[in-house]
Amino acid sequence: MPPSKLAIAIHKLTSCSGCQLAFLNQGVVLLDLLNKVEIKHFIEGGINNFSAEVDIAFVEGSISTPEDLERAQHIRQHSKLVVSIGACATSGGIQALRNLSDENWLQAVYAKPEFVSSLQHSTGVAEHIKVDFELWGCPITIQQMNHFIQQLLLGSKPKPSGEKLCMDCKRQQQVCVLVTQQAPCLGPVVRTGCGALCPTFGRACYGCFGPSEQPNCDSLANQFAGLGLVSVEVAQRFAAIHSHSQPFRDQFHRWQTIHAKEVE
Repeated sequence: MPPSKLAIAIHKLTSCSGCQLAFLNQGVVLLDLLNKVEIKHFIEGGINNFSAEVDIAFVEGSISTPEDLERAQHIRQHSKLVVSIGACATSGGIQALRNLSDENWLQAVYAKPEFVSSLQHSTGVAEHIKVDFELWGCPITIQQMNHFIQQLLLGSKPKPSGEKLCMDCKRQQQVCVLVTQQAPCLGPVVRTGCGALCPTFGRACYGCFGPSEQPNCDSLANQFAGLGLVSVEVAQRFAAIHSHSQPFRDQFHRWQTIHAKEVE
């Protein structure tokens, strides 16, 4: 039988705190959620009990520092389920752009880099500890979070959607910006979740919700080149919010290699 009330914790690693707002932005609706869950730790909400034993630990943020890694391991030990939420926790986030550089980015940014304590790479949580579920997005939405919790309360195994953003556009009868505007839209390889927000306003998708199931990134990248983007521009389309995810990282390196050969 599913539990009547879940003990949960919301943890923050290296991030902007935006995904935690999926809880706080509910306003008075949050009071209904509290009838179903008991929040044991949530510093953003004023509850500090880092070592609390919980049914579910929601983890926002990437593993970017030694402290992040230590905290993630501690969270795993005190949680029955660990759920990574948002781009940072699932694929390293914006800060993972440093993973793509061969240069010493610390010296390029900071006057005294010796005082900065960071790991060589910024990665998702699942690269270091066992993660039971992932909620992708930058940021995740209130609907995602509530649907996920409701599934657990009903005793079912949550299955986040991995279908492509293009399906949302079709359901909403949106005009395809890739076809009609020749805009470099990532919709064909990005999972839905935002409601096709950017294409709704005539803009190309930037990939906030990460790679979809079985994304054909090779084909889409070739299409971008056919639209007139030079190789470095194609690489940059995949080097954004989810640059450390394997499908996007592969395309970045592929087109960076092409660019290097072109300038030789």
